[in-house]
Amino acid sequence: MHFDDQLQRYFGTTDLDTLPASTVEAGIDRMRVDLGLEEDRGRRFALWSLLHLLGAAPDLDVAFEEEADREAARNFMDMTDEA
Repeated sequence: MHFDDQLQRYFGTTDLDTLPASTVEAGIDRMRVDLGLEEDRGRRFALWSLLHLLGAAPDLDVAFEEEADREAARNFMDMTDEA
């Protein structure tokens, strides 16, 4: 999953600053639905990561069954906090 592709898919643009809040919320809602339906661990992680960057990610214990995935998410959060 490429970042720009995901932005285009869920928001219709790669520039979220140009969108009204209602459009951003609708895209986030679609992402949350897809996260709930996604069975591939890598794709789930990618969706969760984008949701995290947007401030809309679910808690780790809700998003990931595997402890390894939760740990990877914690590492991702640490890296983004440092950036």
